[in-house]
Amino acid sequence: MGFEQILFYFFAGVLLFAATMVITIRNPVKSALFLVLAFFNAAALWILLEAEFLAIVLVLVYVGAVMVLFLFVVMMLDINLVKLREGFGEYLPYGGLVAVLLVIELVVVLNSPQFGLGEMPDPVGQAADYSNTRELGRLLYTTYVYPFEIAALLLLVAIIAAITLTMRKRKDTRYQNPAQQMSVQAKDRLRVVKMPAERKG
Repeated sequence: MGFEQILFYFFAGVLLFAATMVITIRNPVKSALFLVLAFFNAAALWILLEAEFLAIVLVLVYVGAVMVLFLFVVMMLDINLVKLREGFGEYLPYGGLVAVLLVIELVVVLNSPQFGLGEMPDPVGQAADYSNTRELGRLLYTTYVYPFEIAALLLLVAIIAAITLTMRKRKDTRYQNPAQQMSVQAKDRLRVVKMPAERKG
C-alpha cells in the first residue's frame, strides 16, 4: 500500500466520521463545525485526484462563506434544543428504513463492474505547466457550454425569485421609505411656539 492510498483512506475515514456526526449530533453549532471538517477532508481528496481548483473552491466558497454565514445565523438565533430533541424516537424507524435502503443501493452500485479499479485507475501525472483551471474552463465553455448556461439561468431565476419574495410589501411588516425621509425639511419636523412670559404676583 502506497503513501497516497494511506492518505486516501485516512481522509476518507475522517470524512465518513464527520458526515456521520453532522446528522447524529443534536447541537446545531457542533453539527456545522463537523460539516466544516467534512469539507476540508473532501478538499484533501480532490487534491489527491489532482483537482486543485475544485479543492480550493470547496474551501473558499463553502467553508469560507457558506458555513461562516450558517454558523453566524445559528449562533444569533435562540434555538430551543429541547424542542429539537422532541419527536426523535417517533421518526427513528422511518429514518432507519431510509438509511438501510441507501446502504443497499450503495452496495449494489459499488459492486458493479463499472466501479472497479480497472475502470477507475489512478490519475495520470501531468506536466509542471499543466493548468487544472484552464482545462476545467475549456470543458465548461466548449463541451458543456449549454448545461453551464442553463445552470446559470436557473441560478439567476432563483435570485430574482428570492429578491421578489423578500421585497414584497406585507401588511404586518413596517418599512421605511428612504426617499421620503431625505425629502423632509426642518420646518416639517420642528414647530416653534411663542408663548408670552408670565409672572406670578
